[in-house]
Amino acid sequence: MATVHLRIGDLVWGKLGRYPPWPGKIVSPPKDLKKPRGKKCHFVKFFGTEDHAWIKVEQLKPYHAHKEEMIKINKGKRFQQAVDAVEDFLKKAKGKEQNSDGKGDSKGKKASNKPLKILEEDDEDLSALRDPSEKDLTDSDPEPSAMERLGAGPGSGFKWETSPVKDDPHFHHFLLSQSEKPASSMEPISKRLKIIEEVTGSTSIQAADSTAINGSITPTDKRIGFLGLGLMGSGIVSNLLKMGHIVTVWNRTAEKCDLFIQEGARLGRTPAEVASMCDITFSCVSDPKAARDLVLGPSGVLQGIRPGKCYIEMSTVDPETITELSQVITSRGGRFLEAPVAGSQQLSNDGMLVILAAGDRSVYEDCSSCFQAMGKTSFFLGEAGNAARMMLILNMVQGSFMATIAEGLTLAQATGQSQQTFLDILCQGQMASTFVDQKCQNILQGNFKPDYYLKHIQKDLRLAISMGDMANHPTPMAAAANEVYKRAKALDQSDNDISAVYRAYIH
Repeated sequence: MATVHLRIGDLVWGKLGRYPPWPGKIVSPPKDLKKPRGKKCHFVKFFGTEDHAWIKVEQLKPYHAHKEEMIKINKGKRFQQAVDAVEDFLKKAKGKEQNSDGKGDSKGKKASNKPLKILEEDDEDLSALRDPSEKDLTDSDPEPSAMERLGAGPGSGFKWETSPVKDDPHFHHFLLSQSEKPASSMEPISKRLKIIEEVTGSTSIQAADSTAINGSITPTDKRIGFLGLGLMGSGIVSNLLKMGHIVTVWNRTAEKCDLFIQEGARLGRTPAEVASMCDITFSCVSDPKAARDLVLGPSGVLQGIRPGKCYIEMSTVDPETITELSQVITSRGGRFLEAPVAGSQQLSNDGMLVILAAGDRSVYEDCSSCFQAMGKTSFFLGEAGNAARMMLILNMVQGSFMATIAEGLTLAQATGQSQQTFLDILCQGQMASTFVDQKCQNILQGNFKPDYYLKHIQKDLRLAISMGDMANHPTPMAAAANEVYKRAKALDQSDNDISAVYRAYIH
């Protein structure tokens, strides 16, 4: 087949990571933006979104030649709006040509040469990226008010190269994600979903970011099972149902299922029945013993596993438990993924959890729409056990930090300082965060309603210390914090929030 030569100004279909082919236009990159090394690529501005990216030549197809084919395989609303934006662009371009022929006006407007700001991971205010006086890259591009962001549903039926990009710091996607803020009454819940590409032979990762709007998620047609409706599981299931997934639920205390049945969920009588009925079964329980019992106990998941069935362990447990569960599930022909979540009850309710996944990569990809519904970001970390290790490290740091904050508040009080002033100063400095502000305010108000159980963070500290021992690595800070949480548990604070560690210092 003859090579297709593309140049600036050409309309194309661009393939970005796992996302579906999307209509765009090859444009000149900002002057200060270096071209990636390696394979030949073009800088593409996508229609129906304010995203731009370097796209390799083999991931580009001419727009007109493949338009009919693309429209057949993608029926999404935002995709259609992007195609409409291309047609508007073509009409405007044709109209300008006719006007130019009629008037003999060869003068063109000068394109803006202002550099585009590259959106980095810690840029939070996306609206600040657009200069009100700045025009689009070309005068004939569609107006941004007619554009919506790129949806994250996977495409199908079109063959593109999918080999991962080498770990070149200069080769990554620059997503500019500029958009006008919608009216508050119509504002969608938007989240960033990070798709992580594992680098072969290494535990390092390469990321490509995109913005997913909850309302644009195309739910998988696979049947979903969910075991465990605690603080985290309840919010997860609620968001799966809201996004149109078919969900069957089970909980040790059956009454907790009632609310979700009313919302459209189906009821499973046992873990084995759920695993047997569903294509993908998630579980989210309290500790390693509960996770093992759920799989290996009477009427457990293992009895319902058949070849091809998927099991995803979302509980925060030790790597040894994950290894054991992975082995028994795969021994029955099942497919296994661990996917513990970082966050709290509130973040779970809001669908803004951070998901750490490891194990069977194909299961991770099959769960794409589920992870979009429940989280803002997902990471794939390689072989099973890696996500458990990373989650324990994260919770070790969070638990130790919370104990230190509580210690600071009580020391302030003991030395005659205002606790509120201490908090005000803390929240104006480098340690300022929503976490610090909310936890401290709750402490000062005596509100210890659980957002994350104190008994669970103590369990995570214990597991992290044990993991450190096995790696012959010292964890003295975690060990000290663990003792404070153990004292709080002795004071009957187990079922309160982790911020109740404060009470260990005042009794």
